[in-house]
Amino acid sequence: MEQISPPSLNLDPASFLPEASLQEKPPIDYLQYWKGGAHEVKTFRGHTHGVWTVAFAPDGLTLASGGSDRYVRLWDIETGRVLKSLRGHTHDIRQVAFSPDGQTLATASEDRTIRLWNPQTGETTRLLFTRYDHSVCSISFSPDGLMLARAGQNKDIKIWEVATGTELITLLGKDQYDHHWTVCAVFSPDGVHLVGGSDIGKLKLYEVLPSGEEKMVHDGHWREEPDEDDTEVRGYFIDDQASGFQKPMEYWIGAMIFTPDGKTLITASRDATIKYFEMPEMKEFRTLKGHSEWIRSLAISQDGKVLVSASDDHTIKMWDLQTGRQIRTLKSHEAPVRGVAFSPDGQFLASASWDRTIKLWQGGG
Repeated sequence: MEQISPPSLNLDPASFLPEASLQEKPPIDYLQYWKGGAHEVKTFRGHTHGVWTVAFAPDGLTLASGGSDRYVRLWDIETGRVLKSLRGHTHDIRQVAFSPDGQTLATASEDRTIRLWNPQTGETTRLLFTRYDHSVCSISFSPDGLMLARAGQNKDIKIWEVATGTELITLLGKDQYDHHWTVCAVFSPDGVHLVGGSDIGKLKLYEVLPSGEEKMVHDGHWREEPDEDDTEVRGYFIDDQASGFQKPMEYWIGAMIFTPDGKTLITASRDATIKYFEMPEMKEFRTLKGHSEWIRSLAISQDGKVLVSASDDHTIKMWDLQTGRQIRTLKSHEAPVRGVAFSPDGQFLASASWDRTIKLWQGGG
């Protein structure tokens, strides 16, 4: 007769502990953490020109950056060394973004293309562009990582399927006479909506799938300017070589981000203000002032308590997101700060600047 062995017992002492005791450490209150202090722990040097953008890999071990030297650089957080320099773009790299699973790095460039890279090998896996695309300023992964949206010097927003490179949908406003560029785009945390921000500071809310329909338009940062020349000009981001280029519009959207719960959209503009909008009604309810020049990048801690902004005024500001009060100002860069990003654990902040450096900051005492 076949003998049946009794089921094995789990005699691990941890299995008898209350569930709360299994947590290695209590969750960090990032507001208190960054209120407690912020100090520069490392400076990454390697870019030969200004740096536009920076992003942490989801594992928190590497950092990606891109700038006007046309290289994407991958950095080791621990040592500060360049792991890889990725070459392919032929103009400024305006944004870098990791897919949620960390398997894909997307880079947007003024050369009119988006490149998808394998961050482990450094190989380009796909090249995304359309015939009538212009400079790409902004990209956003959908929360599930399956789609990628782009915005730039086009009035429409395009969305691709990441796995195949198939163009899925084009988002275009209902006003056929609105020819303003949609220079910024961001998916909502639930992936249902996408917001586009324009070169005159207006915001448009779209349903992504299946309709791609414009749901709402909000004036955002845009303000009617009385007694002003009614000819509107668009400009480029070339600050240091301004001769021959037209001045950018006053309310140009520099950055947009959702709070983790998706209830609030936060936007920043060339008007040096930050605005809060209650979603999905897009009801404006707060304006933050503190920067003196164009705000180029925003980041929010994973608990939704700390907002960080980076500006052409050479500073990084930290805000209590709930109250809108300023926590601190970081002044270490010697030129405009163009990008900021929190590490996945929220304990580090990376900043990218036109001074050709990336700085790593740590909070706490």
